[in-house]
Amino acid sequence: MVTNLTKATPGRTTGKRVKSVREGRSIGLRDRERTRGKILAAIGRILARKGSTGLGINAISREAKVDKVLIYRYFGGLDQLYRAFALEGNTFPSLQEVSEGRLHEFPDLPLAELAKVIILGFSRAIRRRPVTKEMMRWELQEKNALTEELARERERQSQQWLALAPDVHGADLAAVASILVAGQVFLTLRSKTTDTYNGIELNSESGWKRIEDAIALLSDLFFQYVAADSVPSKK
Repeated sequence: MVTNLTKATPGRTTGKRVKSVREGRSIGLRDRERTRGKILAAIGRILARKGSTGLGINAISREAKVDKVLIYRYFGGLDQLYRAFALEGNTFPSLQEVSEGRLHEFPDLPLAELAKVIILGFSRAIRRRPVTKEMMRWELQEKNALTEELARERERQSQQWLALAPDVHGADLAAVASILVAGQVFLTLRSKTTDTYNGIELNSESGWKRIEDAIALLSDLFFQYVAADSVPSKK
């Protein structure tokens, strides 16, 4: 009787092993990224729901439904986790979001109008972002890895936006923009603990319209001053 034996060649066996190893690594990387994403998302949910006081390794582990060992494995510790969240957690609105659909108009907008769109759009975007508001509150309360990274990211972003404007003759645009933005941010954060400020309702559309109208007026007056100052005086 003749028996046909099919022998596996060494090359074929090696190829299967390599493929199996590659597939295993790919699955491992996907699992790692999925777990990292769950952990970072958990921070955002806790911030929005409880504020910074609700954060901690155990609380994040419970919220993400992962073993806290994985937080140390993938991030190294709480400070490194906070830095990762500040960089990867979509913490600040983009210029696209701030422009509210007008980004394509920016190259042709007068500087005064461009400034108003960015300053008012930034404030509206912050009011729509509960996590960003909680991070800003936290930044006022203490200095840690997350708030330090948050400050660096804000500075990087603001410098990019200021670079969109040409030099303003005889005036400090950065200082004026800082005052106008900081005023809106303060009132936004204050609205969590009080409904009114100087008789203005902080949790109503009508109240914020009054604030935005005032910001627009101050911005217009600034650029009128700049325009007047740049015109040579007649002797």
